[in-house]
Amino acid sequence: MSDFVLIRGGRVIDPANHLDATADVLLEGGIIRAVGRPDVPSGTTVLEADGLVVAPGLVDMHVHLREPGFEYKETIAGGTRAAAAGGVTTVACMPNTRPVNDDPSITGYILQKARSEGLVNVAPIGAVTKGLEGRELTEMGLLMRAGCVAFSDDGRPVADSGLMRRALDYSRAFGALIIQHAEEPSLSTGGCMHEGVISSRLGLPGLPSVAESVMVDRDIRLVELTGGRYHVAHISVAGAVEAVARARSRGLPVSCEVAPHHFSLTDEAVMGYDTDAKMSPPLRSAEDRNALLEGLARGVITVIATDHAPHDPDSKRVEFCHASNGVVGLETMLPVSLELVRDGVMSWMECMRAMTVAPARLLGLDRGTLTPGAVADLVLFDPDAAWVVDAARLHGTSRNTCFHGRRVRGRVKKTIVSGRIVFDDDL
Repeated sequence: MSDFVLIRGGRVIDPANHLDATADVLLEGGIIRAVGRPDVPSGTTVLEADGLVVAPGLVDMHVHLREPGFEYKETIAGGTRAAAAGGVTTVACMPNTRPVNDDPSITGYILQKARSEGLVNVAPIGAVTKGLEGRELTEMGLLMRAGCVAFSDDGRPVADSGLMRRALDYSRAFGALIIQHAEEPSLSTGGCMHEGVISSRLGLPGLPSVAESVMVDRDIRLVELTGGRYHVAHISVAGAVEAVARARSRGLPVSCEVAPHHFSLTDEAVMGYDTDAKMSPPLRSAEDRNALLEGLARGVITVIATDHAPHDPDSKRVEFCHASNGVVGLETMLPVSLELVRDGVMSWMECMRAMTVAPARLLGLDRGTLTPGAVADLVLFDPDAAWVVDAARLHGTSRNTCFHGRRVRGRVKKTIVSGRIVFDDDL
């Protein structure tokens, strides 16, 4: 391709600029130059986008890339390949690697691997506590200087109240976001699915909803005390949504995300002891799912993120309670989320905002926008193309999807990162 690329005639949806219109997008050297009806230099490469949506590349702020240490589950190369196939141009990767990303040297390793082997942008999230052990805070300032964009012990909660208070207080010096896996361990220990009628029917120990909502309630009190920025990862229960709503109505710096599997499935998916429906937090009740949909509709939940968690087959092919928690989601994020638009839960603009500029702004990233001068990260997709999710045809290293066999609509045609096509469905 030439230095100039024109994406012509697509429906351009750019929530950062409140734009939803048929327009052309002109790129030059990896930068967005103009949106609308720009003058086109001679020799420009033209990509026809008639019938397609042209949007900022998706930003997924909750991804497990597994490298270093768990390369048999996933690698940075494989994870970013899956992201590209899903239209995701930026992923924020969680620190529960081996060794844990609690030291600038590990952050540097991740970024170097991403530059040499990755297809999309990788933004590391550092650990809140050393070794994810919940005892001693990491050096957040040094980790941010090395390239971390937020902090989380995801996979484990920061359970100690005094430690969480110090984390929120300390993070204020850097404007850092603290992301909490909200779960009160004393209430959830031993559980392996949502506590309710289905768990009783299956004879499986349950995880009560209150384990999540109690932790969110506690943390919001600590936000009041400290003024730290706080984000609830993979919110899943009605009580937690209401707690976040109350906090936001009072102007507290509190936000949350929801995963597509939580707003589209319930604990009934576990019937048959399907370990690809096992994750943490677990799939919840229909009432909780309805609360998540209402939270999205009300703007309480501002981000959609996948909690993409790859696992090798041996980690899943065991009895249910011993199976690893987690599902992959990068390649199904877009079509499953578009169901929210078709069902009238969110508008096109609201849905795309939750997957682009909203997470980018929370993490302080200059992504998720088609503003002229911005880096040319884009996704082109056919919103009406129907397809059936087939685990065997996913692009990552691991294939543990809870959506296998689901008929969806919305297919990525091209993914562009810094002006370069990194995924092309036509090839």
